[in-house]
Amino acid sequence: MALIDFKVLPGIDKQNTDSGAEFRWIDSDNVRFRYGLPEKVGGWSSLVTDTIVGVSRKMHAFVDLDGNRYVAIGTDKFLLLYFEGQLFDITPVKAVINSATIATTNNSATCTITTSGAHGISVGDIVQFNNVTLPGGTGYANSDFEDKNFQVITVPSTTTFTITQSSNATATVSTGGSIQLIPYEPIGPAAQSYGYGWGIDTWGAGNWGEAASASNVSLEPGLWSLDNFGEVLIATVANGKTFTWNAGAASATSNRASTATSGFATGNNPTASRLTLVSPTTRHLCHFGTETTIGSSSTQDDMFIRFSDQEDINDYTATSINSAGDFRLQDGTKIMGALKAKESILVWTDNALYTMKFVGAPFTFGFEQVGTNCGLIGKNAAVEIDGVAFWMSPNGFFMFDGTVKSLPCSVEDFVYDSADTTKGQQVIAGLNNLFTEVVWYYPSTNSDYNDKYVVFNYGETMKGGVWYIGTEARTSWIDAVVYPKPFGTKFDINSTGTFPAVVGQTGLGQTTLFEHEVGTDQVNPNGTTTTVTSFVKSYDFDLQQRARSAQGQPTGPSIAGEVFLAMRRFVPDFKTLQGNAKVTLAVKRYPQQSETATSLSPFTITSSTDKKDTRARGRFVNVKIENDSASESWRFGTLKIDIQPDGRR
Repeated sequence: MALIDFKVLPGIDKQNTDSGAEFRWIDSDNVRFRYGLPEKVGGWSSLVTDTIVGVSRKMHAFVDLDGNRYVAIGTDKFLLLYFEGQLFDITPVKAVINSATIATTNNSATCTITTSGAHGISVGDIVQFNNVTLPGGTGYANSDFEDKNFQVITVPSTTTFTITQSSNATATVSTGGSIQLIPYEPIGPAAQSYGYGWGIDTWGAGNWGEAASASNVSLEPGLWSLDNFGEVLIATVANGKTFTWNAGAASATSNRASTATSGFATGNNPTASRLTLVSPTTRHLCHFGTETTIGSSSTQDDMFIRFSDQEDINDYTATSINSAGDFRLQDGTKIMGALKAKESILVWTDNALYTMKFVGAPFTFGFEQVGTNCGLIGKNAAVEIDGVAFWMSPNGFFMFDGTVKSLPCSVEDFVYDSADTTKGQQVIAGLNNLFTEVVWYYPSTNSDYNDKYVVFNYGETMKGGVWYIGTEARTSWIDAVVYPKPFGTKFDINSTGTFPAVVGQTGLGQTTLFEHEVGTDQVNPNGTTTTVTSFVKSYDFDLQQRARSAQGQPTGPSIAGEVFLAMRRFVPDFKTLQGNAKVTLAVKRYPQQSETATSLSPFTITSSTDKKDTRARGRFVNVKIENDSASESWRFGTLKIDIQPDGRR
């Protein structure tokens, strides 16, 4: 029998069965589709030799007036800056506590810190010690504490807390010496959780001492809002304060973000906001889900919006001669996210989408509800490109181009069946505009952190769009705008980062900052290379399916699954092939049987491979293309197969 072209349409189809998804690919990892063909994604390389302590949930790139490029990185513990190949700690701090002492226990690494007054510190907070004078006999030196960061382990009272040193004390010392404490501003937990008890829901919810009546209350993870006001970074802790950092200040990288940054103070800003952003062109600082009474966190209203005067991020008092003001949305229970878009700001609640447009005096901004039952699953789960927004809701994907539209998704059931939607605030959306991709990274039901992704390729023209999936997860992402390549962060809970160093503490996790679309592999902070494996797998095809055109029109008799087929040889066709690729043929007799690789599989394909002889026999056959070695890449074309009927038994 003559060779037949085995053509498969772009994208992954998991809405159908493996045999029912005719002419489609059904699974993939680290593969994208470009001009209709599958190819291995580009590699990624670490930007710095340090790894970051904690999990990054937000990045923001901006440029100062001198053209210097910065990336702000917000984690659950710190606010960091990437600048000229280095990391800098610019985390805001609370009021310094000048009077404290230390106590040690012989053969224990636990140290108890006692303050002269209430310290306001909680378990998990980060503190830094300065001006340390230790009591005698502890076995420690002042330098073991001086200018070092520690995590608070327990808080026995309002005036005491414990930390862990890197080694054990050599004596029991009840108290003594003197220590200056610099408490870091708390950010929040590393992962989103549901539950009962202390720390769940807002302060003052329910009656004092009364257990929660339901477990559907979410403790949101530590999140940041990051934006820039010219060369000034605006950084807001979710449900907390707003800080600024001025790239144009003297010794900028030595300064911390603050509410009192010179010339850009935020001391009059709300003290509890779900998120903030700077309005495009008009330059108002907008607070979403914020206080109805500024300075009173107990008045935080999750549906309330407040915006500053134009060009003045510290003035929120509306007068007849300024443009400050406020507004409350109605549809939903809380504002989930906001995004700058063409000529407006898009604002999502957990149920609806609103547009926020500048209209001038006397209202400053006009609000219009443009969609319902289309809420946002998490603060960072939406992106905008060329006037079109794409987002993930708790129950589907949507787009807005002037009208809210449901986004047909050929992997939707797979994504939502595998995703832990109770951790929606950890979902992040990213753009890779070089390849016309919108990607969502999300945590699966078996993971506390992002471990899967789904991509919508808006540049492919197939009806309904082209979707594909994978497992190489990221916790934050920025597209190639300020820098020529995209940046992404990868989190590992089983290691502890090296920057900023936290003495004596493990289990904080580490984040690696990567530059993407570089080479073919993962290059780690220590310079070692890890192979980026990739594969794409086809539907189960039978002889009747092979007798259809690429458009799905029958060209032969209707004998689907009736007879066995025999594959005697195939001719590989790769658009590009760097190194080797592997082709596996798997067969089965019935659609729901487990597949079995043919006896000669996998077939190693090189650039000089003309053909491969096979021994494949069954009612259904699928093809898998993959590579699992370093320095390899590929782009597939059209497989040519020698296939013919081989009897009914």
